Amino acid sequence: MIDGTVGMGGHAEAVLAASGEDVRLLGLDADPDALRQAAERLARFGDRVRLVHANFRDVRRVAREHAVGEARSVVLDLGVSSFQLDESGRGFSFQRDEPLDMRLDPTRGETAADLLNHLDEETVARIIHEHGEERYARRIARTIVRRRPLRTTGELVAAVRAAVPRAAWPRRTHVATRTFQALRMAVNDETGALRQTLQEIPGLLAVGGRLGVISFHSGEDRIVKQTFRALDSAGYVELEPSPLTPGDDEVRANPRARSAKLRVLERTA
Repeated sequence: MIDGTVGMGGHAEAVLAASGEDVRLLGLDADPDALRQAAERLARFGDRVRLVHANFRDVRRVAREHAVGEARSVVLDLGVSSFQLDESGRGFSFQRDEPLDMRLDPTRGETAADLLNHLDEETVARIIHEHGEERYARRIARTIVRRRPLRTTGELVAAVRAAVPRAAWPRRTHVATRTFQALRMAVNDETGALRQTLQEIPGLLAVGGRLGVISFHSGEDRIVKQTFRALDSAGYVELEPSPLTPGDDEVRANPRARSAKLRVLERTA
């Protein structure tokens, strides 16, 4: 099994605990802090587990380096974890005043502050609109540029609040939700990584092997759906019903799961 977003090891632990000794896990994650926690959580499985600090877009290279020719299953759980939102201190959440970082891998790349403070207004607006589907993207971008430099999540939240008319604030979600999502996706090139990975993973599946992708954003789910449909005539089939969504009990237990969608692709030939 390959877990391309092993995170803190929740999915991996469940699969390994329910599987025989012959099942082994290759887990990847871009976040070294999450990877350390996964290593502690999965330590009881010994040499059945190999963990690698890498983005899932590098899955083919990592699989080759660890002599994995075929996988019975691959899972990608997109987005951010509760740990990253609540404890990482990297500015993923609008509910805390933290540095505007938003990098899944804090060892490389530009931060959200870097992007917001150097990109032109049109590009900031495009990012917020395309990745966040925010109708007030232009107004938000204009306010951000006027208030630069922005260094903390609190300053970004204040800019969004000032830009969006009070009557247009969503009732069920925070007014800055879409902007934060958009910036995180841009900082980590999440759409580009997903497109690249979905081209590489099918070739890693054994016949009968399955790829499961959990997305939380309509744009990402659209990419997964289109990719799976394109593979339909090439020896792969998307399993039904699709997409699978969480039930009421799961949403009550974990409100952050309310927008999750799972699609599963099986290699048939």
